[in-house]
Formats: sequence, C-alpha cells, structure tokens
Amino acid sequence: MSQKVSDSVTVKCPVCAGDFDPDRINAHLDECLQSDVHQHTAAQEEPAGPPSKKARTNTPDTPPAAAVFSVFQSRAKASDQKQRSESETPAPGLRVMMEKPECPDGAGAKALRLNHDKPLAEVLRPSTLEEYFGQNKLIGEQTLLRSLLQSQEIPSLILWGPPGCGKTTLAHIIASSVKKKGTGRFVTLSATSASTGDVREVIKQAQNELRLFKRKTILFIDEIHRFNKSQQDTFLPHVECGTITLIGATTENPSFQVNSALLSRCRVLVLERLSVEAMGSILRRAVDFLGLQVLNGDAVEQDTSEVCSESQVCIEQKALDTVAHLCDGDARVALNGLQLAVQACVAQVRTTSPKPHTGPQSITVREQHIKEGLQRSHILYDKAGEEHYNCISALHKSMRGSEPNAALYWLARMLEGGEDPLYVARRLVRFASEDIGLADPAALTQAVSAFQACHFIGMPECEVILAQCVVYMARAPKSVEVYKAYNNVKSSLRSHQGPLPSVPLHLRNAPTKLMKNLGYAKGYKYNPNYSGPVEQSYLPEELHGVNFFTWTPPKL
Repeated sequence: MSQKVSDSVTVKCPVCAGDFDPDRINAHLDECLQSDVHQHTAAQEEPAGPPSKKARTNTPDTPPAAAVFSVFQSRAKASDQKQRSESETPAPGLRVMMEKPECPDGAGAKALRLNHDKPLAEVLRPSTLEEYFGQNKLIGEQTLLRSLLQSQEIPSLILWGPPGCGKTTLAHIIASSVKKKGTGRFVTLSATSASTGDVREVIKQAQNELRLFKRKTILFIDEIHRFNKSQQDTFLPHVECGTITLIGATTENPSFQVNSALLSRCRVLVLERLSVEAMGSILRRAVDFLGLQVLNGDAVEQDTSEVCSESQVCIEQKALDTVAHLCDGDARVALNGLQLAVQACVAQVRTTSPKPHTGPQSITVREQHIKEGLQRSHILYDKAGEEHYNCISALHKSMRGSEPNAALYWLARMLEGGEDPLYVARRLVRFASEDIGLADPAALTQAVSAFQACHFIGMPECEVILAQCVVYMARAPKSVEVYKAYNNVKSSLRSHQGPLPSVPLHLRNAPTKLMKNLGYAKGYKYNPNYSGPVEQSYLPEELHGVNFFTWTPPKL
C-alpha cells in the first residue's frame, strides 16, 4: 500500500517547477540550484547590450522560468499585476496623461495632458522672453528694458500692474536668465509670509556672496506693498550701495504703498492688463500643451464624433474667445478657468460612460462650460486701492460732463465690484453742491434723499435709487459759482500775510453794557427797518470792494 502511494505522489521543484519523486527531490534541488547560480554569474559577465528576446510559451505543462522560490512569490505577483492593471486602465474612450503624450495605437492620436499637482497657469509659466506675450511697449523688441535684461544689466525695479498681467512671470524670466548664465544669485520672498528677519538673513548672505565670489544678489519681493514702511526701510542702504538688486511686484499704486525713499532708488514699470490678442496667444499655447483640437465655426456644425476622432478632446473656438474676453486681461484666471472646464468635461464623460468597452468617445468643451468655469466676468476693483479712486473720479467727471450713459456704467462697475453704496451716495451729495449748486437747488434734496434711502434698504435694492440720482445729476444744469467763490475765499485767507483783519465794530454783538461802551454794534443798520437796500460794509476795511465771485487769487 505504501509502495502505491509513493508512486503516485510527486513533488514540484521550486526552482524549475518540474515534478520529481520524493526520493530524488533533494538531490535534484542541489543540482538545480548550482546550475542556476552558474547561469546567473555567466549572465552578469556578458557585455552590456540589448537583451535578446525570449520566446513565450503558454502551455500549462511547461511554465516560464522563475527566480528562486517563485512558488511563494507567484501569488504576490499575480495580485500586484491585477492591481496595476486596474489602476492603469483608463476610462472608456479616454487617455488622460500626466506627462508626455504617447500614441500606443500608432495612429498619431493625441492624448490629453492634465497636471493635477499644479494649476495650469503655473505649469505654463514662461521661462524666456520669447514665450512672454503682451507688454510689448515695455519689453518688446528694440526696447531699452529688453536690452538691459539680455545684457544682464538689471536695475532695481518696481513692477506695478493688475493681477495676472505678468509681473511674477517677468521676475521668473529674469531669474532663469541669471541662473543660466551664472551671473548672479536670485532669491524670492513673499511679503505675505516673510518677516524682517528673513530679509536681513538674505541681505547678510548677499553681502557674503559679493565679498567672497563677486556675485550680486537679485531679491524678488512679491506683493511688496504688504510690507510696512519700517520693513521697506530695511532695503534702503543695501539697494543704495548695490549689495542687492531689488525687484518688487505690487498691484497697488506704489506712490501710496511704497516708501518714497525706496521708490526713488527703483525704476517703476507699469504693466497693463493683457489685451484680447495677447490672451489669444496664451490660450493657443495652452491648447497645444493640453493636446486639444480647436473646432472652428464649420466644424462645430458637423458631428463632433467625426471631427474629434483623433484627439478625442476638442474645444470650440468660440469658447476660447469667451475666455479671452471674460478674463479681463488676467492670464491666471483664463488658464485656470480653461483647465477647470476641461477637467470637468473629462470627469463628466468618465462618470456617465455606460459601458467599459464602448470605444473612444469624443469630448467637446463648449462655451457654456467655459462660462461655468469662470462663473462671471472677473471685475477688477479694489475698494481700498487705486481702482477705487479711478472709478469714483470717472463717475464724477461723467456726471459733470452731462453723460448719463457713462455715469451709469461707472456706477455699476463700482457697485458690482463691491463698493459701499453709502460712499457713492455721499459723493453724490457733494456733487449736488459742487457742480450743480444754485443752477438746480433741488439736486441737493435729491442727493440727500438718495443717501437716506440707501441707508434704509441697503444693497442690492438701493442700486436703482443710486442710478436714478446719478442720471438726475448728469442731466441737471451745472453751476460752479458757489464752489469757485468759496475756493477764492479760502485762497484769500491762506495767502494773507500778517494778522487777519478784525471784525468791524458795527458787526459785533453787544450783549453786555461794557461791550456797548466799547462801541460794539454801534452804527449797525437793522435791514428789516428799511424798505430798500441799505448801504453798509460787511467786510473788513482791508477787503473793501473785493468780490470773491469774480476775484482771482494772486499768483505766488
């Protein structure tokens, strides 16, 4: 009985996976392990070269060769392979890639490149002036600043402009050029997180670099207006002596937010909001990077499954135009809005795909997707900054010029940007007396009523009240007679030399007997006691005959 069991039972070799009798397995293992070691040593001694291809057999009786103890590793490898195949299997009809697009089918199909680690605006940040779009007046060909940047003669700069116009990007281009040529050291700090101690540490390192290696340090301070005056004073002596070259970026007017002593040592560069044409170039670069196919007007009317058969992800030209117009010249808003719209469309197809093997599916990013990604027009308005004063000045001048159409525009721009309606109402009260005055005395009543109504009901209901008052002020007749006359009086008082003239005695009040004895109120003519005009002087004797409504202040 035991003989029959021994004949029927075999043991599998863990090295070569062959079946052997229990009596021979130990001897076979010694031979098999020694031969495997020799083959492994010989393979290491062979010269480096391309590995030769080995035939793959799928017969169950002859499994492929494995490493030592492959029996114990087979389960782990099978589970890893299953997990890897599940994680690498793309959604039906999609090939969303993080790195370089590949074409596994060999048909020249493009793959969508979406980077989930960084915003698209950061991924596509230009590193050379050739990739920098917009600001042609500032750093275009044959400009002085471009020549200075190319020659590495970089002065201290204050970059002033709205968000997303390229201030930080221009600083990074300078940094890239400096690092490539090795002519200096570039350090970046943000005024929102850096302290005075951080600045002093950078300056100390800059002094060592200049003393030991004769290498200058370029210090870039983002949002430099966040530093207070005492913090900005830290840069003064070091910018003066050339220890550091300061480049500051700010969205606020440097005349108000940057120390005047520091401002005089830097050159202020004003960057404008990017034009629609510049935004088109930036978006075209983003489309090429993402691997999208642009559909023109004719292609949109066709079946998108036929037009998008190669790239599988398309975008309408009208959608790109919408981005360029709605971003308000902010490249960061445009690129991140485009990225959000594309990601949303891809995710929607992933989640709504009914079958896993339905083949490639076309995705088209349309204008409504872009509008959802941007939500609304990006209105640039800062209630405490430069744009605040610019808009209220434009509103005042439009009403003064009797242009109700323009006045309504500037009013809406302020209110939609979040301006306090009571601030606007107070300015309307001032306008009623300054620019309309006695030409329409009811204007002041209108303005005060509008202020009280805004105070009672608030936004957004009070916006139409302000609109009514603005149109009334713009259409009302204008007169600055009172405004100018009062300014003439102020000018006369401020330019007067010596002690001011005393009040004439007949104009003084005499409540006591002593004052009457001193001549107070003596000779005063009480006007209601006379039926006609009363000839009486009401000005000091030194100003006799002066008419402030026609008087011209003397030139100093």
